Amino acid sequence: MNNRDNTRAGFVETTPAMVEAVYRRTEERLAAVRKRLNRPLTLAEKILFGHLDDPSQELEAGKSFLRLNVDRVIMQDATAQMAILQFMQAGRDRVAVPTSVHCDHLIQAYEGAEPDLQRALVTNEEVYNFLKSAAARYGIGFWGPGSGIIHQVVLENYAFPGGLMIGSDSHTPNCGGLAMVAIGVGGADTVDAMAGFAWEVLQPKLVGVRLTGELSGWAAPKDVILWVAGKLTVKGGTNRIVEYFGPGARTLSTTGKATITNMGAEIGATTSIFAFDENAEAYLRATERGELADLALRYRHLVTPDAEVEEHPEEFFDEVLELNLSELEPYINGPFSPDVARPVSRLAVDAREKDYPDEVAVALVGSCTNSSYEDISRAAAVAEQARRVGAKAASPLIITPGSAMVYETIKRDGQLEVLEAIGAKVMANACGPCIGQWKRDEIKKGQRNTIITSFNRNFPGRNDANPATLAFVASPEIVVAYSLAGRLSINPLKDELSAPNGVSYRLSAPPKVAPLPARGYAGRRTGYVPPAEDPSSVEIIIRPDSERLQILEPFTP
Repeated sequence: MNNRDNTRAGFVETTPAMVEAVYRRTEERLAAVRKRLNRPLTLAEKILFGHLDDPSQELEAGKSFLRLNVDRVIMQDATAQMAILQFMQAGRDRVAVPTSVHCDHLIQAYEGAEPDLQRALVTNEEVYNFLKSAAARYGIGFWGPGSGIIHQVVLENYAFPGGLMIGSDSHTPNCGGLAMVAIGVGGADTVDAMAGFAWEVLQPKLVGVRLTGELSGWAAPKDVILWVAGKLTVKGGTNRIVEYFGPGARTLSTTGKATITNMGAEIGATTSIFAFDENAEAYLRATERGELADLALRYRHLVTPDAEVEEHPEEFFDEVLELNLSELEPYINGPFSPDVARPVSRLAVDAREKDYPDEVAVALVGSCTNSSYEDISRAAAVAEQARRVGAKAASPLIITPGSAMVYETIKRDGQLEVLEAIGAKVMANACGPCIGQWKRDEIKKGQRNTIITSFNRNFPGRNDANPATLAFVASPEIVVAYSLAGRLSINPLKDELSAPNGVSYRLSAPPKVAPLPARGYAGRRTGYVPPAEDPSSVEIIIRPDSERLQILEPFTP
């Protein structure tokens, strides 16, 4: 079977033919590996070993370097510049594997979505022109400014169960929520893969996290990874893959799982992964990829761990954690490190004892970790309680949707209206404050202040270049709750809050929301530009006087 569309535009896509070819190749390699190892395999092992360039190579976790054939490469606009300049020296007319570039890192949050986007188009014009033209020339999919955050867009359009993807961004593991081994790498590694070389990585050791029970009340998928970060610390995942399994795992939505695998980067994990299940199938169908869901069902033995792994995890993982989701409290981690973990019920005490600035200067919902339809719906469910009594956010509230598709859908379905009704400001569909692309006029550098975000990282200076900003990380619904409370000394999940009209009210835990829109997603593939069918017609655009870009020259022998 031909595993690629014959067109250059089709080559970028995750087609059923391409996915089935991956599954068949995986089966062949796993047959050879199983003969050697003669034991059951975890899901992570199935995907890694199924992508071996040579299935006879040495396999020893923590010691062997695996040579792997990747299925896809993704890059964001900051790291893609040098990577593509280097790839241009490879002498190829087209990338060797499906590749896409996403313009999400260069848009600074300041005034609001539209003015910020227009400013970025002017400030970064030469970068966008170069990336767009180079993508057209070399068969790369191009997602323009405003189309969304790389990891949300890739989950919506390209990820598939059982695949192996590398990306030049540390939160590439987001797609582990859809049963994919997705690993963040340096730009040079993406160049090798785009040029057709096998990619090398130290064979990771394995951590298993067995989930039981089911989330309820204020607890959210974000709380799972905040809890795990507290247990493993920011170094506990180094050279390890974290694999989640158990009956509790199967209660989580795909975007909820993606939140957990995404933030696995904060514990240093090579990647994190969940198995394919009914929720993954539902997500594929909701994002118009029903044929991929059918394939995953047919090849289910490749996208789930062997049964013995779940029955006797201690035999297959180097470390096993156990978490009952039914008993999990909402968490809020920080400041200054994502592994400073505590339940929300403890924050007021910690704030007083450790002299954290009590006032919440800004509350922020978004980032590649927490900007899905489900995330925004849960946040809006909290905001709706305030709107009903005439309350507004006591602290400035910023919302950054994960993609144009999410933005258009929450605009149509009303969540955006609810959030704006309590005073939220919507920023561009981009990384923005999560990566430090945030201009703040109200705080001077060195001024201590508190912010609460649904982001992933909270190291000093991470969000606003001010090392004195204390950033706390929580779920979107907890962030909205604290925006209404306005202070760390108030527990918004239990304490009484006051509306501007003098009405006192208490928040209730948000109801369970639909993880997928009942009327389907709106705005699909907004901002996407396919590569040119005739590469000879495309001129790479780099200004002769550019101070940001330069064609590389080969070294003189």
